[in-house]
Amino acid sequence: MSATRPAPDYELVVGLEVHVQLRTRTKIFCPCPTDFGAPPNANTCPVCLALPGALPVLNAHAVQLAVRTALALECTVHRTSVFARKNYFYPDLPKGYQISQFDQPIATAGRLDIGEAAGGAPRVIGITRAHMEEDAGKSVHDRFPSVTAIDLNRAGTPLVEIVSEPDIRTPAEARAYCGRLKEILEYTGVSDANMEEGSLRVDANVSVRLRGATALGTKTEIKNMNSFSGVERAIAVEFERQCARLEAGEAIVQQTLLWDATRQEVRPARSKEGSHDYRYFPDPDLPPLILDAAFIAHERASLPELPAARRTRMQAQYAVSPYEAGVLTASRALADYFEAVAAALGDGKPAANWIMGEVLAHLNNAGTTMAEFAVPPADLASLLALVRDGTVSNSAAKRIFARMTQGEGAPAAIAEREGLTQVRDDGALVAWVDEVWAAHPDEATRLAAGEKKLLGVLVGAVMKRSGGRADPRRVNQLLAAKLSG
Repeated sequence: MSATRPAPDYELVVGLEVHVQLRTRTKIFCPCPTDFGAPPNANTCPVCLALPGALPVLNAHAVQLAVRTALALECTVHRTSVFARKNYFYPDLPKGYQISQFDQPIATAGRLDIGEAAGGAPRVIGITRAHMEEDAGKSVHDRFPSVTAIDLNRAGTPLVEIVSEPDIRTPAEARAYCGRLKEILEYTGVSDANMEEGSLRVDANVSVRLRGATALGTKTEIKNMNSFSGVERAIAVEFERQCARLEAGEAIVQQTLLWDATRQEVRPARSKEGSHDYRYFPDPDLPPLILDAAFIAHERASLPELPAARRTRMQAQYAVSPYEAGVLTASRALADYFEAVAAALGDGKPAANWIMGEVLAHLNNAGTTMAEFAVPPADLASLLALVRDGTVSNSAAKRIFARMTQGEGAPAAIAEREGLTQVRDDGALVAWVDEVWAAHPDEATRLAAGEKKLLGVLVGAVMKRSGGRADPRRVNQLLAAKLSG
């Protein structure tokens, strides 16, 4: 299905369903491990293979992580919830039904503040519900020619499904919602939220209505989106498609669509089921889940400082901008590292500049994460202190930093060993200044005639001649004295 330009009279309405794999060692109803990348069908047992007589036993850690998720999203956690059987038939669903929660979920009525991440005014998206369920297995279509293989390692992996209200109005807001949600999941430790490994999967319910209308239009559901940019683009394409159909006088058919990222289009997969099609009923093998009020209160009290609160505090504490605070809190590990450097240095601004610049550039180029970063916060703070005190120049500090990432020692030792400490002796500095002045007669003449921008050119030439070791402030002073002389 190709997309055409949407009519301006239509409004986009989106609700997202996000499936989050909980970070447990074992599955939700059996002791099989949840390790990613195990050989096909290695992590299975009679329970997750649905062999006759095998009975489920609920994983307490999965319950704890689901409650923590709900509390972080400001949901009401219900003391009583019920597991139900959701009946449908796919090759990778051994039982022929999925154990989920239907009319009595573990949590309802939450909210997620996406701030101004989508641009424009601050926005809050409502959370309809969060419920627990088990994952299905995986159909593998590319392992063997003309054959679909079934890997049941994922069957029974614990999930929490987070369902938003249809409050999202632009593709950019959908992307911002996913990003903010991922931050919370990582900060609370409930999931690694890795889309590439399938531990965070997003489905989008998309409908269109005339601007100003209150009734919802017929919705379609988009699946197969494996990145936040894919979520944003798929919703934009489906909005254009629905607008074009309505403009042509055609009806929107409720159906499930697959996103084709290569062709940048959506294509139909099947008709969209309703809740009655799944024939929900309480699972007779699982009693109602009853939570103690003290347990819920304990989980609430143990929540870490969440990203939004941390951004606000860091702006006030370290004098960083809202943009800088957003970058520095993108992951809990990065925010922890920044605060450790800022505390050791006693100054947040240079710590923010270096982490957003050199540190993130190194991680990106090396393809690593903060967990693998080799430079301790105290060592980076020591390097920045050398720059602040004038012991090394900023350019020399970058060379020292590169050696530090290779594990070559403390910054002061590297600076001494490599001869990178800053030269402040006037004898050496005057010699370099005189050499540059003689080597650039045209620039020197124009500078003397009042072309002040050339001062920076000559300072740069002195720094280059000195191998980055000259004290730039003193070089500026010596050049100014030479002009006045």
